[in-house]
Amino acid sequence: MKIQRALLSVSDKTGLVEFACALAAQSVELLSTGGSAKTLRDAGLQVIDVADYTGFPEMLDGRVKTLHPKVHGGILGRRDLADHVATMQQHGIPNIDLVCVNLYPFVATVSKPHTLDDAIENIDIGGPAMVRSSAKNYRFVAVVTDPADYPALITEMQANGGALTDATRFGLAKKAFTHTAEYDGAISNYLTALNDNNEREAFGAQLNLQFTRAQVCRYGENPHQAGAFYVEANAPAGTIATARQIQGKELSYNNIADTDAALECVKLFDAAPACVIVKHANPCGVAYGSSLLDAYNRAYQTDHESAFGGIIAF
Repeated sequence: MKIQRALLSVSDKTGLVEFACALAAQSVELLSTGGSAKTLRDAGLQVIDVADYTGFPEMLDGRVKTLHPKVHGGILGRRDLADHVATMQQHGIPNIDLVCVNLYPFVATVSKPHTLDDAIENIDIGGPAMVRSSAKNYRFVAVVTDPADYPALITEMQANGGALTDATRFGLAKKAFTHTAEYDGAISNYLTALNDNNEREAFGAQLNLQFTRAQVCRYGENPHQAGAFYVEANAPAGTIATARQIQGKELSYNNIADTDAALECVKLFDAAPACVIVKHANPCGVAYGSSLLDAYNRAYQTDHESAFGGIIAF
């Protein structure tokens, strides 16, 4: 599907100008809003403000910019349904083929000193609406939420006469729904951790977490079970989630679970060389020593039979 019209409205403007220049080089018409439009115009690009495109001004301090039938109709309309095409023509709604949106920085805002009003004002409404509309209609619309994807999309369009493949659009849609799920989860976590006096509680009423599959294991805890290893975004250093395997065959489910247990256990000891041996998530030897070798020998002698096939952490 060839990209002919794109709507660009981003909070993170990293790489925006370069991406827009590549779109313009493919004769793509550019629509934009607010600060994004100014950034593109300052770079010498021809841009149509969404307010001019819809004939309806931005209002309510920018809370309403893109919530308009000419925007969402152009995104959601199915080009393979005659009645959709006829309705769009009747109301003068052109197709929008690519939507590039990233959202207000809610997490960044609430991670530093702020007021509840600050948090509320950084809850994006129009952005998620466009992202979800575009992702729903991925067969006809490409939705871009991550600046890291710009170079690959530019390369694909240049190689395919300005078009993006069905597989690319589907992949972008999956990423977009993941993005909005994470965004809404962060908002829920923040708000449900506030009591009736708007004071933050140690344990919120809701907890939304998101994990990415790092590995499909050969099997689960037992050979007749399936298993996989998922990690959270921005996992802290010094954990199994961020570890790199140096050699050997792919780790099993039990290898991962035991390594995590051994690593977290040995991290508790910092006064002297220490060794932990774990089998089936249970420490079967834990010892201090004058050296790592001495600590290992002591830990191994604790239960040398159970140590067979176990995980050793120093």
